[in-house]
Amino acid sequence: MRVVVVGAGLGGLTLAHGLRRAGVDVVVYERDGALGRQQGVSLHIDDRGASALRACLPPAHAAMVEATMGGPREQTLTLSDRDGELTVTGTRSSDGMAGRARPGRQVHRPLLRAVLLTELDDVVRFGAEFTRFEQRADGTVRVWFADGRTDTADVLVGADGVGSAVRRQYLPDVRVVDVGRRMIMGATPLRAVAGTGLPGLIGDSPASAHVRGTMMALGVLRFTQPPVAARRQWLSALHRSAVAEIEDYVMWAVPTTQERLGSAAVWRLAKELTMDLPSALRLVVAEAWPDVTVPLRVGVIPPMPAWPASPVTVIGDAIHLAPGFGGNLAMQDARHLCEALVEAYRGRFDLLDAIGAYEDTMRRNSFTPAAAKANT
Repeated sequence: MRVVVVGAGLGGLTLAHGLRRAGVDVVVYERDGALGRQQGVSLHIDDRGASALRACLPPAHAAMVEATMGGPREQTLTLSDRDGELTVTGTRSSDGMAGRARPGRQVHRPLLRAVLLTELDDVVRFGAEFTRFEQRADGTVRVWFADGRTDTADVLVGADGVGSAVRRQYLPDVRVVDVGRRMIMGATPLRAVAGTGLPGLIGDSPASAHVRGTMMALGVLRFTQPPVAARRQWLSALHRSAVAEIEDYVMWAVPTTQERLGSAAVWRLAKELTMDLPSALRLVVAEAWPDVTVPLRVGVIPPMPAWPASPVTVIGDAIHLAPGFGGNLAMQDARHLCEALVEAYRGRFDLLDAIGAYEDTMRRNSFTPAAAKANT
């Protein structure tokens, strides 16, 4: 069996590791370069993402991810300004109910991707923009790329995100709904705000500050094990540059609009949006790393009726958008698809039946209440 994966994001790379460990011939084509594109510096990993990584990654890779997570996150804090001081005025359990986050731990997203890329040099092809595919009479799929490359596989997997070119051809009726929200996300070295008392106030929990009509999301990542030391202990094959300058930090995010994003540099706009907040929150943005301050668009993909299984399928944001925890669903999809394809590879299931079973599971587990609401 040969599997072509389009997209070297979290889901595509998790899938590639799982298939490769099972002996399946897999190749990943990625439009961008090895550094990828900016998607924010932090990711909340819950049980879905963590179990997928443990199931699909080699043990040393999984241990490296585990060692460089932050502390447990079991509740979300609400912060308010009381007499000029930030205080915790509310808590909400991270129970996964009603769209709330599940318990989990924070990870440094670029480091996670670097771990996922480690020892896949012979699998991932960068600078390969997918253009189209063709299902052939013999059951295989022919794939074309913008630079003239072609490939043929038994299975084509679209793991190429919200703008998925694979999905656009395969499921042209699927639509992405822009809900009109925009976020600016950034990160600030923890040492720069250590004297404000903010890190001690929120601990490892995610927090949401609501002050004078402005909302700001916050989260501190204190690495369980320093990344440099974790690399030495768990994954020496990881490139040194992936851990060389990483330090504990505060992740933050503020809402904005598309119109305002077009009017100023992103980091400068974030400072303008937070200028009326308490000094500790203003300092978080003022001391941020400008090069990791990025704008993010919020959208959903409404559920669609089931489609017949074929040698083409999709995972992650290519088929279901889940703002806030899409990475977990992408890795969960990767695990379920990997398990299905391995069963087919070992002759226990027909290939199309296996893909159909994965897609049924994905539709049942991955479409969110927000997506369903957007469809009404």
